[in-house]
Amino acid sequence: MTIFKSFVEKVQSWVSTGHEKSPQEFEALAMELFYFQAEANPVYRQYLSARKIDPASIQSIQNIPYLPIGFFKSHAVISGREADFSKFYASSGTTGVITSRHYIWNEAFYLQHSKRLFEQQYGALSDFHILALLPAYLERKDSSLVAMADFFIQESQSPISGFYLYEQKELIEKLIAIRDDSRKVLLLGVTFALLDLSESGFALPKMSNLTVMETGGMKGRRKEMIREEVHERLKVFFQVEAIHSEYGMTELLSQAYSKGDGKYTMPPSMQVSLREINDPFSPSHRSQGGINLIDLANFHSCAFLETQDLGRVDDKGFLEVLGRIDNSEIRGCNLMVN
Repeated sequence: MTIFKSFVEKVQSWVSTGHEKSPQEFEALAMELFYFQAEANPVYRQYLSARKIDPASIQSIQNIPYLPIGFFKSHAVISGREADFSKFYASSGTTGVITSRHYIWNEAFYLQHSKRLFEQQYGALSDFHILALLPAYLERKDSSLVAMADFFIQESQSPISGFYLYEQKELIEKLIAIRDDSRKVLLLGVTFALLDLSESGFALPKMSNLTVMETGGMKGRRKEMIREEVHERLKVFFQVEAIHSEYGMTELLSQAYSKGDGKYTMPPSMQVSLREINDPFSPSHRSQGGINLIDLANFHSCAFLETQDLGRVDDKGFLEVLGRIDNSEIRGCNLMVN
């Protein structure tokens, strides 16, 4: 679709290196996207109508309404015709939980966009061996994380890169074999699998070229733990100074990265704001609140999302994700229940 191609060019410009973008430029593109989606996205259009909001009355980015992310579980959140979307990514979930679906206009855009965001923070993928420990994701179809990891593995052009399911011994042996390699090593793992590896009884020597990145979540495999405890255990086992993290979700096409302490740098295509917990339509006037996100890469679905996460933004603009909001399944979504 011609309109999508126009947004592709603009979003790609936002994540290109060497050109500092201003807040005014971000706002201009966000406002253009809002007016487009308020008309072209039936779910967002109905949500605005249910809240009695006239899109023409929205004149600044601060007043753009955010769509509760739960709608991705109950509706096809699409800007345009559903017939133009042949693929979707599905979220992970425990048994009996309804999962989200994010319909994708063009998977190649998502993969290239993810590559740009990663390389902006960490350098060229071709400088890495990438070992992906993602058992909960590999055991199901339509995972955006698996698609991204698979693309990164291919782009690394390393015969050593690859996926691991439950092959802990083989993974440890591979890490030991490349501990002195000239390439950097990225171990990308779901949190529970990294913890399982740390308790496996295998020993791992200190590696100067190793980056350990957790993607979050216990996926019902282990009891929930606070981030500090998880990272401390992993730092001891892997003998690294920091545990890196990726913050993304099925409903977003952009990812944020943390290089330690769970503090995320927002990529150029995303902007975060906080809302009051007990009044989701009001901005938070404190440093803590519910996380609202603008993702310019979501031009084909909805770029303005009210997430179910609780967060804090420090004085340097880093986002810290504190956990989930209680009863988050209900808030906001009942506006469109018949």
